[in-house]
Amino acid sequence: MKHVIKSIDPTSPLRGRAEPGYELVSINGHAILDVLDYKFYAYDPRLKLELRTPRGETLRLKIKKPVGGDLGLDFETYLMDRPRHCANKCVFCFIDQMPPGMRPSLYFKDDDARLSFLMGNYITLTNLSDREVQRIIDLRISPINISVHTTDPELRVRMMGNPHAGERLGCLRRFAEAGITLNCQIVCCPGWNDGAALERSMTDLAALAPQMHSVSIVPVGLTKYREGLAELTPFTRESAARTVAQVTAFGDRCLAERGERIFFCSDELYIAAGLPLPPEEFYEDFAQLDNGVGMLRLQEAEFMAALRCADSASSAPFTIACGEIAAPFLQSLLDAAAEKFPQVRGSVRPIVNCFFGGGVTVSGLVTGGDLTAQLQGKDIGERVLITRNMLRRDELDFLDGVTLAEAAQALGVSVYPIEQDGGCLCDAVLGDLPEIPTPVRGEDTEYCRYN
Repeated sequence: MKHVIKSIDPTSPLRGRAEPGYELVSINGHAILDVLDYKFYAYDPRLKLELRTPRGETLRLKIKKPVGGDLGLDFETYLMDRPRHCANKCVFCFIDQMPPGMRPSLYFKDDDARLSFLMGNYITLTNLSDREVQRIIDLRISPINISVHTTDPELRVRMMGNPHAGERLGCLRRFAEAGITLNCQIVCCPGWNDGAALERSMTDLAALAPQMHSVSIVPVGLTKYREGLAELTPFTRESAARTVAQVTAFGDRCLAERGERIFFCSDELYIAAGLPLPPEEFYEDFAQLDNGVGMLRLQEAEFMAALRCADSASSAPFTIACGEIAAPFLQSLLDAAAEKFPQVRGSVRPIVNCFFGGGVTVSGLVTGGDLTAQLQGKDIGERVLITRNMLRRDELDFLDGVTLAEAAQALGVSVYPIEQDGGCLCDAVLGDLPEIPTPVRGEDTEYCRYN
């Protein structure tokens, strides 16, 4: 694939020496295959670049810049290549459970090692060639995030619907022996990879320490769109409690023997079990925040720290809209704010997920249609606060295509997307509101993380 320069940043050392439309061929003699090569080989302070003009002429430039400084080149695609499609048919795949008629990007299943390193996405290893595995090792791409699900090869083949899923587990040891830091996840499905299977997985993964940095155990997410799919059952209060106890006990042993807990259950599992979240120090460096591990506890710590520093609050009434699972937690934060500032007049309204089905309770999957339908006609005050995770980053639309502006118009009040940070939430609760962002249309890089 040709790596044609789309634009050149004003601060780029190539400004005035190259033009949009030129093709980047090599850096210091290394052919550039994609964004990983570009970032790795462009790190040095002295570079020899080979470019090709639209006329086919070769241009060789010598560049000086700070170590690690960006060359400031923008290409036609973020990856400088096509994204890698998932080769699996996982029994728990969330994308297979989505209704028809949504935007096309939501049906794309990525399984791309480059996105794992650059954006934190999880990969399954099943579409990596031996050459690509070696390139990860040679370029020292670390950390890398891997969806393991089970270390039983036969069970992994059945769960992931890929005959190569079991044999690719060997990549984990290759990466660990090469010094690559690993963060892993296990989507836990009752009756499939819990219980004894989960114990085996944790034992096998712990053996890869210290390179095995963290492993999250998250509950399977089930929508109402499962016709023709494998039989799966959601966690009950009892099964969630058993899994939390099992993972906590194993993590306790790792902490005693290795100095790190390594294994963590997501917040969802604690809430499903009716158990309190562990204290902040339990989560060590919060390595699995994107999987909802310790997210609520960290948000609470940030919120309370901001609240202690606050010296005033607005009395304008407002509503916090969220998924059902987060509602009690957010209510406790709102109560704390009202205790310090009695004039705070807010309410928390959990949104039932009618779009995907009542089994989906997280805030990030609340749609604009459900939000507006369940808040219209209610006393919601002068503003509505939602988590930024409900919206696509640039386009500012919900999963069902409803835009932020359309939701605000339907409700008759401003809707403020708040970053996933307790300090930002505290500011908004007390009346210090962020600027409502403007939608931007750009390259669609909305890759799914439900591997």
